[in-house]
Amino acid sequence: MRTGVIGLGAMGMPIAANLHQAGYLAAAWNRTRAKAEAFARQTGAAIASTPVELATQCELILISVSADQDLLEVIDALLSGLAPGSVVVDTSTVSAQTARQVAQQLARKGVHFLDAPVTGGVEGAKSAKLTMMVGGDAVVLERVRPTLEAIVQRIVHMGPAGSGQMTKATNQIMAAGVNQAVTEALAFAKAAGLSLDKVIEAVGGGAAGNWFLSHRGPTMVRDNFTPGFRLALHHKDLSICKQMASDLGARLPVIEMTLIHYQRLMETGYGDEDISALFRLKQKLFEGEP
Repeated sequence: MRTGVIGLGAMGMPIAANLHQAGYLAAAWNRTRAKAEAFARQTGAAIASTPVELATQCELILISVSADQDLLEVIDALLSGLAPGSVVVDTSTVSAQTARQVAQQLARKGVHFLDAPVTGGVEGAKSAKLTMMVGGDAVVLERVRPTLEAIVQRIVHMGPAGSGQMTKATNQIMAAGVNQAVTEALAFAKAAGLSLDKVIEAVGGGAAGNWFLSHRGPTMVRDNFTPGFRLALHHKDLSICKQMASDLGARLPVIEMTLIHYQRLMETGYGDEDISALFRLKQKLFEGEP
């Protein structure tokens, strides 16, 4: 399928690169023109001058942006160029309500929409080993699946529009809990004088082993917080989760606590670091700081 990508950020750029390598990418567009031009120089991919121009060239459009309002603005910008029967797939993390709103807006024009957030971080985007959780029409998903398989390792259809984002929210809540547990435990081990590399080796092979420990543990204990997933973005995602939980009549302690901790880190200039920068705060627990 002739495919376009809108948004060439940390996730969108490797997604576009993999689609280009697979021969699917017709054009890409990014709000910051310089970034799009750099991508074109690196890959030889075509760059559209506007979202409408991209829409007129493509049967399938993938969107990768940062927030709900960004998605809504992109959809508004695309509308006049979208042909009936085309498919828009949003890989961003937004609220389920926004996903349903976009699905209804596009349906009025005869355009299909899949909310299809991904997990796997920048590494997964680069290696095309992301997992995609999809809300929307299963028949439409099967139509675009061959193209999506160029950028992901696993695709799971979750149900109607909004279901993908509800699943991503579940993932983000889990990620917050894992981050809390791993950073706190490693701060404890450091205060106890243990070799953190040996702790990661020993614990990583047992019941407490997990992806975050094995992939972020070795870097965080060396104060390397190069982002795989930016802390400020997880803060944004958890704010969405908080609202979604509230809509279901609940407050979730893990979300509440992590939002407070992330806010402290953002206020001290660490918002663009990896979420494992939470280790900075956890170490202070053993220095007599709250």
